[in-house]
Amino acid sequence: MVIHFKTDGHLACGHKGSNLASSQELNRVKCRSCRNTEAYKEARKTQRNAARRVARHAKADHGASNWRSEWIERLTALAGPQRLPRGFYGQAFV
Repeated sequence: MVIHFKTDGHLACGHKGSNLASSQELNRVKCRSCRNTEAYKEARKTQRNAARRVARHAKADHGASNWRSEWIERLTALAGPQRLPRGFYGQAFV
């Protein structure tokens, strides 16, 4: 069974009928005409860019928080009152 791409209440390829299977999930679309439309290509591009953005953001956050926590642990391990560097919350002694 061919699954069409549905966008804004219509099929992207222009076919009409009440018994046609359709989906907004891009990976399920099998209709070649739907896959070749600008609406499908734009939705695919948007989905791909969003996935890349999420992956890049997760990678950046992981590295940033990792060195901060290690630095705080290092200062905590030192003897005596040690001040946190600028940019850390409140400039408190550890």
